[in-house]
Amino acid sequence: MLAPLSVGAGWAKPTPSLWPAPHKTFLPAHWSYEQGKAALDAAGRLIDTKLAERRNLILANPLEGNTYATARTLIAAYQMILPGEKARSHRHTPNALRLIVDAEPGTYTVVDGEKLPMLPGDVLLTPNWRWHGHGNDGAAAAYWIDFLDAPLIQLLEPMFLEQHPDTYEPIKGSVSNSPMWFPWTETEKRLAAASKTPAAAYATSIALGDPAMETIGLAMMELAPGISTQTLRTTVNNVYAVVEGTGESDIDEQKIEWNRGDVFVAPSWRPHSHRSEGGAVLLRVSDEPVMSKLNLVRAQVKPEAGADWEWVAAKSK
Repeated sequence: MLAPLSVGAGWAKPTPSLWPAPHKTFLPAHWSYEQGKAALDAAGRLIDTKLAERRNLILANPLEGNTYATARTLIAAYQMILPGEKARSHRHTPNALRLIVDAEPGTYTVVDGEKLPMLPGDVLLTPNWRWHGHGNDGAAAAYWIDFLDAPLIQLLEPMFLEQHPDTYEPIKGSVSNSPMWFPWTETEKRLAAASKTPAAAYATSIALGDPAMETIGLAMMELAPGISTQTLRTTVNNVYAVVEGTGESDIDEQKIEWNRGDVFVAPSWRPHSHRSEGGAVLLRVSDEPVMSKLNLVRAQVKPEAGADWEWVAAKSK
């Protein structure tokens, strides 16, 4: 009787609409830079920037049925540009950023006409509706990791993409500083000067931007040699990229070993901790600004193995 009216009996739903704690849907996962780089090198022999908007490899979460998102609200991808190439300029409503893994002088991004260098460890932003394109005047291929909030924009539906009318945005000039560019040289200095909290859930951490963008938070985390971070579970989706060093993370009882350039994800409410015997730096990319604005941040830590969970954000009454 009710189905033809496109209505349903709320008292007889086959599955509940509300539940007492978050469902853990997206899975812990890890992607190797070594493997991604090899795949991009092979693609570089077949696919040029005239055939592809971007030569990239999407890091899709292995959740059954998923073909795009790395976490519920975020996507990461490896991208490569060959010497002498330019990636045409466009703009879109998703916010985006990139962490440079390997590049030589001469590799750059143009954001709203400003030419910004791309060197290893640098982080560059291309926020909502900013023109951006890339180029490589160097002698070697350049590789980086892209992060976007495209899955969130797809869910909310205000998706727009526009190609630049000149194909490649004209360069107005180069800059020595920009809110769109976080050079690794400056990040190193800030980490060295930061208050050391090696056992904290996010270790010794500095924010890049405050926040970097409306929907994406960025932080560099320095892991001290031989010290494990507290185990954290949070409603925030966290995607990590290894800037330098090696180590391992325990994500919901799954051990992930990682190296420089690797990417791994700790989706919402998946307990996780990190450890590096020799020390390491991780870039943490999250949807924390969105969750904060909506008052949806919930977080608990275990100060040590076997301890009870302690609320550290939005403690239950």
